[in-house]
Amino acid sequence: MKVPLKKKDWSSERRRSMTATELVTHLAKLEGWRLTGDGPTLAIEKTFSFVNYYETMAFVNAVALVAHIQDHHPELSVQYGQCTVCFNTHDVQGISSTDFDCAAQVDALLK
Repeated sequence: MKVPLKKKDWSSERRRSMTATELVTHLAKLEGWRLTGDGPTLAIEKTFSFVNYYETMAFVNAVALVAHIQDHHPELSVQYGQCTVCFNTHDVQGISSTDFDCAAQVDALLK
């Protein structure tokens, strides 16, 4: 699935925290993403593995571009050979459709 990388105007959408049923449904559509945290820290995250630091940093920079264009910034944990990407929507204190849209775009970077 090709995901277009274009800026979405999140201010024109009323974002809300997803229900448990919506979370399970959306999570099933993304490979390797899982729930983490609790309450207002609830998030979706995925760890990506690479063969070396250079590839890891190239991925991090590509994620930074997606985050900049989407104006939705994940938490990143970077180590040699891996990067964990964690999305949640702070203004709704949970997970919104924005998080899943951005997660799909991050996945598309490696396809």
